[in-house]
Parts: sequence; structure tokens; C-alpha cells
Amino acid sequence: MRIGAHISSAGGLSKIPCRAKEIGAECIQIFAGSPRRYDIFFPKQEEVEKYREEIQKNGTDPVYIHASYLLNLASEDSAILEKSLENLKKTMQFSFLIKADGVVYHPGSPKGKNKEEAIEREIVNIIKVLKETPEETFLVIENTAGKKKIGTNPDEIGYIFKKVNSPRLKVCVDTAHSFESGNIKDFNKKNLEEWISWWDNKVGVDNIALFHINDSLTDFESQHDRHGNIGEGFIGEKGFQEMATFKEIKNIPWILEVPGFDGKGPDKENVDILKKIRNFNKKML
Repeated sequence: MRIGAHISSAGGLSKIPCRAKEIGAECIQIFAGSPRRYDIFFPKQEEVEKYREEIQKNGTDPVYIHASYLLNLASEDSAILEKSLENLKKTMQFSFLIKADGVVYHPGSPKGKNKEEAIEREIVNIIKVLKETPEETFLVIENTAGKKKIGTNPDEIGYIFKKVNSPRLKVCVDTAHSFESGNIKDFNKKNLEEWISWWDNKVGVDNIALFHINDSLTDFESQHDRHGNIGEGFIGEKGFQEMATFKEIKNIPWILEVPGFDGKGPDKENVDILKKIRNFNKKML
């Protein structure tokens, strides 16, 4: 697997490749705008060209965009839904512009209303987004932490996946969210086999575009989304060592979304821990 991280885009698109190289990231995820706003600002063509040149030179692949945290494609509120659709469509266009692989997004929430009805709205609006965005760009639905949200387990993601029925819809599996939602407790061989099989049965492992590799600062089934550095949470470094041994998922990229040991975001130390795990498994095969 390729090891990467979420990289800050502060200061412009062209700053990203250098930051990725500094921490040894082989693949990356970025924001197209502030994750807590609906605004998307498209870069100038010269900025895109400079970015693309450096990305290709460094061999950074794949690249994913993470959509705004504000999105709710399941909302009954017409104003929120309109902003969500507009933002996600623009983020997909941003991805196409910079030749990224796709856009990772969190499915919505029923906000206390009927969850089944909310899931059906989510499906309708995913289809709408895919119809109105470039065909070369994947939309990647991520599993969530918390029972009040949509997509907290492979069953819900799988239902959406099959209903949308598009080769452009892929899946991102977050390890902390899986643990916090109660999908998998101890990351031992037996539990990991069952967890991977669960995802394979519902969406097919070939449709998992990437893993978000995050330790969890909160305990099993906490329903809280709190990421920790590798080895500093309840999953632990040993859990990720075990996960890396499974051949079924060995080619799926691992992207970090951790606070960093210096508190400044994903860092070289976290990347190096995962590379050490990967390289150890290479020697064992």
C-alpha cells in the first residue's frame, strides 16, 4: 500500500507537493476550501500547472479532495441541501481541474428525523451530483462515527452503494470511525477478517478507494469522532501492524488524518511508523 496524509493547502495549491515531500507522503488528501465553509475558490491555471508538475515529479499518487464537513445530502432543509449540492458539485469540478482522483465526503444526518427516509434522500442527491459532474472524477463515501449519522457501518454504506449503482461511487473506510461506531473492537486477526469480509460482502474490497488510518482517542463504540496519532489511541500500533498483513487490502492507499505528534497535523513521525509497518510485512512475505 502507499502511505500518505492529509496535507494543508494554506498559501495555495503549489505549496502542497513540497509539504507532502517533507513528511514522506506518497499519496495525499487536501481540502478545496475551508472544511467549515461552503465556499470553493478555484486556483488560476498557472497555479494548477505548477502544482501538477511537482506532483508528477514527486510521484505523489493518488490524490483525493476532502469535501466540506458542512455537507448534508440527506437534509430536509432546502437551504442546507442547496448549499450542500452546490459545494459538492464545485468540489468535484475542483478535483477534475487539478486531475485528482476524486472527492471524499461524509454522508449526511437525519437530524433527529426518520433515518430511513434520510438515507433515501441521500441516494437521490448522490445520483444528482454524479449526473452533474465530470465523469472522470470519483465520489467517495466515507463511513462515519455516531449512530445518529448515516453510514456508520458497512450495511448502510452498502445499501447506498447498491442503490446508486454507479462505477463512479467508491468507498473510504476510516479506522477510527469503524472502532468508535462499534464495527470492530480489537484489531486482531479474527476481528479484522470479519470486518474486511463485511466490507467485501457489502461493497466489494475493489471498491474501497482508500483507508483513513487514524487511531482513536475514544473507546470502542463511543460514538465520538476523535482521531489520535498512531500508537496513542485505543487501536494501537499493533492493530495497524495486524491490519497490514491482509493481502485482500494490501494495494489500498493508507492516508493519515491525525493531529500529529507536534499538534500541527499529520507529520513525518506518523508516516514513518506506517512505512515501518509496511516494510516489515514486505520482508515477511
